[in-house]
Amino acid sequence: MVQELIKKAVRSVEDVWYIEPKEFKGEDLVKLYYNRGSGPLANAKELWIHGGHNGWKDGLSIVERLVSSERKDGDWWYANVVVPEQAIVLDWVFADGPPQNAVLYDNNHRHDFHAIVPKSIPEELYWVEEEHQIYKKLQEERRLREEAIRAKAERTARMKAEMKERTFKRFLLSQKHIVYTEPLDVQAGNKVTVFYNPANTVLNGKPEVWFRGSFNRWTHRKGPLQPQKMLPTENGSHVKTTVSVPLDAYMMDFVFSETEDGGLFDNKNGMDYHIPVFGGVVKESPMNIVGGLGDVVTSLSRAVQDLNHHVDIILPKYDCLNLSNVKEFQYNRGFSWGGTEIKVWFGKVEGVSVYFLEPQNGFFHAGCIYGCKNDAERFGFFCHAALEFLLQSGFHPDIIHCHDWSSAPVAWLFKDHYMHYGLSKARVVFTIHNLEFGAPFIGKAVAYSDKSTTVSNTYAKEVSGNPAVAPHLYKFHGIINGIDQDIWDPYNDKFIPISYTSENVVEGKQAAKEALQQRLGLKKADLPVVGIITRLTHQKGIHLIKHAIWRTLERNGQVVLLGSAPDPRIQNDFVNLANQLHSSHADRARLCLTYDEPLSHLIYAGADFILVPSIFEPCGLTQLIAMRYGSIPVVRKTGGLYDTVFDVDHDKERANAQGVEPNGFSFDGADAAGVDYALNRAISAWYDGRDWFNSLCKTVMQQDWSWNKPALDYMELYHAARKG
Repeated sequence: MVQELIKKAVRSVEDVWYIEPKEFKGEDLVKLYYNRGSGPLANAKELWIHGGHNGWKDGLSIVERLVSSERKDGDWWYANVVVPEQAIVLDWVFADGPPQNAVLYDNNHRHDFHAIVPKSIPEELYWVEEEHQIYKKLQEERRLREEAIRAKAERTARMKAEMKERTFKRFLLSQKHIVYTEPLDVQAGNKVTVFYNPANTVLNGKPEVWFRGSFNRWTHRKGPLQPQKMLPTENGSHVKTTVSVPLDAYMMDFVFSETEDGGLFDNKNGMDYHIPVFGGVVKESPMNIVGGLGDVVTSLSRAVQDLNHHVDIILPKYDCLNLSNVKEFQYNRGFSWGGTEIKVWFGKVEGVSVYFLEPQNGFFHAGCIYGCKNDAERFGFFCHAALEFLLQSGFHPDIIHCHDWSSAPVAWLFKDHYMHYGLSKARVVFTIHNLEFGAPFIGKAVAYSDKSTTVSNTYAKEVSGNPAVAPHLYKFHGIINGIDQDIWDPYNDKFIPISYTSENVVEGKQAAKEALQQRLGLKKADLPVVGIITRLTHQKGIHLIKHAIWRTLERNGQVVLLGSAPDPRIQNDFVNLANQLHSSHADRARLCLTYDEPLSHLIYAGADFILVPSIFEPCGLTQLIAMRYGSIPVVRKTGGLYDTVFDVDHDKERANAQGVEPNGFSFDGADAAGVDYALNRAISAWYDGRDWFNSLCKTVMQQDWSWNKPALDYMELYHAARKG
């Protein structure tokens, strides 16, 4: 561009402008003359120069007012101008005022005025300097960019650490209505007083309460403490006793009994009571997870590993497996079993060690994970091979954790065979994610396991009468799943317009709402937006979803649905509904009947409410992701939805008992009246109390629904399994 200007630039234009002295260089003071009568400013009361240099490289850098000259052969005016240091060419226009007030311009017929700087640096040197300046600018931009990335990563890590610490304290205080200590933080080498309220336990009304305890998960070298009779406190509701904590203790363990000899025990339903001790060294527990369900198993494993335990995952090497996220993937070893060679591959998934078993009999070269006629045979073979791999490789895990029907055979194969072959140290934990499939396998695994779980407390109660579970309720527990806070993170989400945290949630969600409205062609308006992200099945309450869509539109809201149906009849039904709505409410309703991950992130961020009206829901992650993004869940009271969403009008006591604030709207029943009750209250709150609603969005964002607490709960379960 500068080269072109040099060709056009001159030293003066007769009867229009000239510069004195004729020879000048950068940093010189010159007089630039202009003949007012030569152009459109002939009648201007003021004359100003607006200038720059080298093709306006640095924008407007020269602004001076012209004064009348004594020259008589024309209407000449001039301004004193300091030539910029690096100028090769001067660029300017004349105007009737300073930049903020000018109305009329003489811009040389839209070509601007250009003058050569006669004694400027040689053009070659100029370009060397220009390249240097560009390089410096790029370096500075890169430095600022890297600094911003580093600062953001540091803030992300700090926020995660702070949330983890808050969750740990909430975990310690969650049993305060039964047990607490003074001081709250138990220190190795000090004394601690344990307070116990028998009124909230099976020991209610007993004349005496005895404390029975030990340390380090009941494995302390000095063995258990002598039973201690607990003494009444001044308030009368609690009893207490004081214990000396050894210097090498990292965990305090205890139960309560009605007599010195035992009798009736309160052992927290077989889990015992545990209080971490600060200052001790925690012993690492190796464990293996066999089989499992994608993100859930990976996230749980990573969270447990973050608690300083070693975790390995063992999976089949399906031929349809996407290995792009597996780091350090390599052949590990091979072994023979079951009449075939089994190749073992190793890799890291999000920092967790994963072993992939590839039997050469073709069992997992089927082009799919499930759906083969011989699934039971395939996965039975895998379970046997996984245990054989542990045995032949010299692994000695403390815990073997298997999931759902596909890895259920591990439980009985281990107990009937492998615990006698050299794996006797291990204990088996079995988790039910979905009781709809493989109930006979699940029932047998529950019977053989040392502890079994499902994915929420309420779902555990809902299925407690199932024949697969009912005989084993004494070892059956509910532990809610978490969400991956790295995948679902509005502060680092590439699919939303601006990053936000609880501190700027209003600004962040407003930007996301506008982006969502623009992307889907909805009216850009300040209206409540209800989002629905789901598989369209009867389990998910499709009749309630349809009703909620119409109710939202009646309340002058906008509704966005993202999801598809595996059943073609249901899919076609929603296609017809979409056509109807896109015709009758084109600016306020959009049904996207497909899978679209970027859009799901934008809906979570841009919606005010996320509706989850499931008929049954073992855990549910949708409501947890919604809260992570500051969207308020509207849910039916079932399974994990009931355990994680606390109604702002009705669940204050229940929320307080869990150490959280109310965070949503919920309803009973499975009819239109039920969903109306929750949805109408939610939309009315948006219309009538915006400040309160915004504070609720901030509250739910500050709640921790990651794997932090589930990992602590699973560690309690693992240790209880080992003790048993």
